[in-house]
Amino acid sequence: MEKSVYIVDGLRTPFRKFGTDYKNMSSAYLGAEVVKSLLLKTGIKDTSIIDEITFGCVSQPADTMNIARYISMHAGIDKSVPAVSVHRNCASGMEAITHCASKIKAEEGDIYFAGGVENMTQMPFLYNKSAVGKYVKLSKAKKLGDKLFSLLSFRPSDFAPLIGLKLGLSDTLCDMNMGQTAELLAREYSISRSDQDKWANESHQKAITNQNLIEEEIIPVYIRNDDCIKSYNGQIITSDNGPRVDSTVVKLQNLRTVFDRDGSVTAGNSSQLTDGACGLILMSEEGLKKTGCEPIAEIIEYQYTGCDPSRMGLGPVHAINKCENSIEEAELIEINEAFAAQTLAVIKELNLDINKINVNGGAIALGHPVGASGARIILTLAKELKRRNLQKGCATLCVGGGQGGAVWIKAH
Repeated sequence: MEKSVYIVDGLRTPFRKFGTDYKNMSSAYLGAEVVKSLLLKTGIKDTSIIDEITFGCVSQPADTMNIARYISMHAGIDKSVPAVSVHRNCASGMEAITHCASKIKAEEGDIYFAGGVENMTQMPFLYNKSAVGKYVKLSKAKKLGDKLFSLLSFRPSDFAPLIGLKLGLSDTLCDMNMGQTAELLAREYSISRSDQDKWANESHQKAITNQNLIEEEIIPVYIRNDDCIKSYNGQIITSDNGPRVDSTVVKLQNLRTVFDRDGSVTAGNSSQLTDGACGLILMSEEGLKKTGCEPIAEIIEYQYTGCDPSRMGLGPVHAINKCENSIEEAELIEINEAFAAQTLAVIKELNLDINKINVNGGAIALGHPVGASGARIILTLAKELKRRNLQKGCATLCVGGGQGGAVWIKAH
């Protein structure tokens, strides 16, 4: 009989808008702050008992390859504890959690730290292939004349950067960007601009109304000008800056469409580009006994599936349908709001009760740090089920490239 997997607790940083407070802070720093806070909250002092640290990250920085190891070491975890980084696009944080859950079920260990992190602001600008080739030739040139000849081969177009974020939000499998896939679903499911703006506004209103509940997940972050401890600038961040107090449907209706001039998807009814980190502690029953910790939830099922990349937004439909648990049994549902159109298409396809979905707001308001969101929705679901004295819920999200993920949990 396979072991049960328990969620002991979880925390996250405030999610902050692209280009704002975390612009000079590395993903590794953000992840380490979460892990350190989880250690303090649970009272785990001997970190050598941890079996592994696993973190998801979509745009893994070149200077912190295997970012999970950097997070582990920066957080003060014993150097004997291994660490691994995982990647499943928007489901990377979820993948980290289910990766560790599978290890517990397979009796490979009892105590795991899992989560996701993303600093979208720091996604790099790249040189095009022509420029790279010329730089390679320049680096190989030994004589002054050869170096000058190489320099003279450069053209202005060689210095036009390729924007990493833009490339990451495009899918060459279907030759569409993520927004265009949302436009496709809006047309196919007859989802109006008005319905999308209404959903987006409700996401903001729920996040503002329930801010005190959301902040139970959040740790304070000391803002630094870089990762050096001496660079603290005196600012402490304690809340998300995505939710808009002044959001109204009228204001959202005045925004221009972004991906199709005759379409309906706008910046206002799409998830926000955001930086942040989220982490959870998973344990077996033996891990609970060893640490004296009490669980807040149990992971009872998880599934991933592929789908048409051009309709990647329907990933949750396929993942949920693959589960043994029936979606009608879910008392709460967390759907990552990549786009209002995408979320509404899933709701329509599965005939979901909207009163169960994203009760404290979703990614349109809170933001979508792509490596962290899969962990965040599981954490939010676990906390809210316990808070409402409910039993069972499902966290699900779509994945760029045409996939879906779903995790079922039971409150304790």
